[in-house]
Amino acid sequence: DDSNSMVDIKVETVSQNTKEDIKDIKDEVDEDITELKNKKVYLTFDDGPSKNTTQILDILDEYNIKATFFVVGKTDNYSKDIYRRIVDEGHSLGLHSYSHRYEIIYESLDNFQYDLYKLQEFLYDVTNYKANIYRFPGGSGNEVSEEDIEVFVEFLNDNNITYFDWNVINGDASSKGVTVEESYNNVINGVKIYKNSVVLMHDANNKLSTVESLPLIIETLLENEFEILPLSNEVKPIQQIEANKIYE
Repeated sequence: DDSNSMVDIKVETVSQNTKEDIKDIKDEVDEDITELKNKKVYLTFDDGPSKNTTQILDILDEYNIKATFFVVGKTDNYSKDIYRRIVDEGHSLGLHSYSHRYEIIYESLDNFQYDLYKLQEFLYDVTNYKANIYRFPGGSGNEVSEEDIEVFVEFLNDNNITYFDWNVINGDASSKGVTVEESYNNVINGVKIYKNSVVLMHDANNKLSTVESLPLIIETLLENEFEILPLSNEVKPIQQIEANKIYE
């Protein structure tokens, strides 16, 4: 029974040595950091909940920062507690598919609808919150969908669900992984480019470097007067396939 499979999970903490290491990274940052001032950034995390989600939530709480979590469907008690904590602490809870199985989700509109509604209804039952923002697995510009992605976009439009892609990545989706330094530099160099940045990161179990780089990223953004905000359907979305071009 997976409902209790993660109840006793032990969450590791970032070591003091790691904290000192990432402080050293900060000292090596490009001095031309003033480019960051007076911009907005939206920190987003995909594929949770996992043990790393707890650490990320603890870090966000320490800095009083709100972020966005695009989650998948997990029925164990630990994950249900995480869904509730995301909502209770004022973060945005977003839909990222129930199964995260591309070959099923993208096979047909019926499958896509079923998967989305299953997750939306499950999260509502757990949190009493109806999630209305979405992130396509692989992004709206993915090349694995059997159906034309515009069919799914039109469905989301018709149901007042806003989907968000990203314009900045920390690189943790790479199959070879990403170091703490690479994660930090990818985000900071990325957000220099845009007035509004949606940052793609992941909070799956194997993304510890994302956890370890997060305090440093937040500190740099705050020191340079960045506004760090959660996503909502009132935020102008970053989209690879733009929804407003598909409205009738």
